[in-house]
Amino acid sequence: MVQRPPSAAVLVLHGGRETGTEPPPPGLLNLPGTRMRPFVRALGRAARTAGTGAGPASASASSAGPALGSSAGPASATGAGSGVLVRQVRYGHRGWNGDRADPFHDAVAALDALRDEAGDELPVVLLGHSMGARAALRAAGHPLVRGVVGLAPWCPPGDPVTQLADRDVVFVHSNRDRLTSPQASQSLTARARRAGARTCMITVRGGDHAMIRRAPAWHRVTTALVLGLLGSGSLPAPVGAALALPATAEATEGTLDLDLDLGAGAGPAGRPPTAVPPRR
Repeated sequence: MVQRPPSAAVLVLHGGRETGTEPPPPGLLNLPGTRMRPFVRALGRAARTAGTGAGPASASASSAGPALGSSAGPASATGAGSGVLVRQVRYGHRGWNGDRADPFHDAVAALDALRDEAGDELPVVLLGHSMGARAALRAAGHPLVRGVVGLAPWCPPGDPVTQLADRDVVFVHSNRDRLTSPQASQSLTARARRAGARTCMITVRGGDHAMIRRAPAWHRVTTALVLGLLGSGSLPAPVGAALALPATAEATEGTLDLDLDLGAGAGPAGRPPTAVPPRR
């Protein structure tokens, strides 16, 4: 049976360190990569259930794959049917490493490989955690990228935002995060909106940086956001309203509370409020 090319794709970028030129450890020993596996599995399940405008969605996820720089490219291999392709980006180095910005280059290489494989029209959402979210934001100017979902993102105040113009950017951040700053994330949503992005931030009360506390809620809302931005599902109405705010809106106007605004369960297993139609 000949597989049709995917109609959309998600690239998943795990966290890392501020500095570290050694490669990440393999397999399950790479704890930041292992933490993202439940998100990959949840996306695969939801994509198969939701379907896309091009037909029934199919997606599978695997953390197995060739090392960076091998013939198969810088992303771990996943299934690709006539729906949503989900891949985890493989890093060559463990850290961001200052001006080298190593994970950013890995993300761009993975996007280029996707374009070579599936063409110039493939819509992609980048899903990143911590350092991976910083890399996703930096790589969002790639022509395939439709949006970014950043989980507990690392958002230094001097990072650029002009590449986010005409992109959807949604952050999910715990108010108790002690490793990355929710205030810095909120500030970046305002800066990016002024640069032409559509932005929103969702606060997870009582969560943590590793997304272990309240893990099911993190998984559900992330899945709903990613598939909604791809047009494979419906965004919760408050998120759609936040993304539609004018460029002059204050950062607080685009900030939502997971429990108060989204019912703590935006997604297939939760109690989503009225949803807006899928984004195209």
